[in-house]
Amino acid sequence: MQDPTIKDEAFREIIVMERTRFKNVDDLARFANITVGGKTTGLYWANGVVFIYYPLPTSTEIAAKAIIEEKKVYWAFVSYALMPQYKSIIETKERIMVPVIDMSTSNLFSKVAQWLKEQT
Repeated sequence: MQDPTIKDEAFREIIVMERTRFKNVDDLARFANITVGGKTTGLYWANGVVFIYYPLPTSTEIAAKAIIEEKKVYWAFVSYALMPQYKSIIETKERIMVPVIDMSTSNLFSKVAQWLKEQT
């Protein structure tokens, strides 16, 4: 039996089709809570930016081909706010609690966060 080969291949490109910057993290937390119908959802944090993204489904042949052959991924939209210091939970005045995952060790998420900061 042959041992498997393991490769680390990063995406070459992320295409953000729509982005929305919120004035503050509370507004982003409220938005994230509403978009998932009041269920618990998490946000990502890296490089001073907290965000949530919604990828386009990869169920179509074209989307699957873009990921596999071109290393290209499409995000339908990204919503974000600046948050210089990481906090593990955002609690709004309405007592909505939204967990925040520190993704600063991810090269991909750090690059996305830097790009978002440059768009503001």
